[in-house]
Amino acid sequence: MAKAGQVVFSRMQRVVWGRPAAEVVAEEAGRLGAERVFLIVSRTLNRESDVVSGIGRGLGNRVAGLFEGIPAHVHRETVIAATREARAAKADLIVTVGGSSASGVGKMARLALAHGLETVDDMEPFRTVVAPDGTKTKPDFRGPDIGQVAVPTTLSGGEYYHYQGSTDTRIPEKQGYEHPDMIPTSVVLDPWAALHTPEWLWFSTGIRAVDHAVEGLCAPGANPWTDGMNLQALRLLARSLAASKAAPGDVDARLESQLGAWMSMAGVTAGVPVGASHGIGHVLGGACDVPHGYTSCIMLAPVLRWNRQAVAERQRVVSGAMGVPDRPAADLVAELVSLLGLPSRLGDVGVGRDRFAEIAEQAMREPFVHANPRPVRSVGDVLEILESAM
Repeated sequence: MAKAGQVVFSRMQRVVWGRPAAEVVAEEAGRLGAERVFLIVSRTLNRESDVVSGIGRGLGNRVAGLFEGIPAHVHRETVIAATREARAAKADLIVTVGGSSASGVGKMARLALAHGLETVDDMEPFRTVVAPDGTKTKPDFRGPDIGQVAVPTTLSGGEYYHYQGSTDTRIPEKQGYEHPDMIPTSVVLDPWAALHTPEWLWFSTGIRAVDHAVEGLCAPGANPWTDGMNLQALRLLARSLAASKAAPGDVDARLESQLGAWMSMAGVTAGVPVGASHGIGHVLGGACDVPHGYTSCIMLAPVLRWNRQAVAERQRVVSGAMGVPDRPAADLVAELVSLLGLPSRLGDVGVGRDRFAEIAEQAMREPFVHANPRPVRSVGDVLEILESAM
């Protein structure tokens, strides 16, 4: 008899792929009745390509303002700065162009606009708090009032999720905020825009998407629907990332990776949490300033090895989706990371054992660590995983 279950669908309205962003963003702005569009964009993409200017030309006089210069990990200070300019512009739609940090600042700015937040301290009552035992306290608040169109140029996938991490740089610690209405209204997948993404960033965020799919397949709450999405995501990503390495200008491979990254988020969006690779990765990002994608390059294979006895059969499913069913999943992930020329050890990104105690303590306050298929019961378990990643 089949197990009972449910899939929770997001409030995103549409994903459009394979067309130039300039066309689609203008269409979406018209569909949503927007007259004052505020752009939050990657500075490099804005200044070294025609992607942002093309979107601006498509929107015409509906462009009300632009914010650029977004550090990784969505700092509270950046959120407040972007919010201040969007408020002054009387924005009725946010358009984000760039990686997940751009889309994340957009999500958080929409929340801040809705509640009149003006300082980094004003954000504090809205964050989700996770205790070391995994108990989560999520405040009840009204969601954003205006929509967001996201044009991602990396593969991290944050634009498909109603949760957002934002770093309090004073600690430093990445903290979570979540509301169903924080998810962008629309996502536009433009593979030509993605050709401008630096190779290290494209490939490392591609491994981030692989991490979504792999941990989703191994999650205790996985179900037939999320399995289908994650299996196809992993097939597309493993094939297309290797193809992009061989031919960086292959637009079809870029689009295939974008579709794979979208599918890899289906389980997370539907309520199936990922595991310790993501949870520890959040800490490495917020506390140690390791880029999003690199955290998965470093942590996924060690976490797979640590989990192997608990989910051996599911890891064989992962290996099959990656095309080599008789090889350990951790080895296949490690080989893909190596093929793409990415860092694979904590030492490669400047994180030494002197940071382990701090990282492990923060990790025990990460909800995804507590969702790991092999239970992470203590700081000692996290330290064991970290040691294996040195």
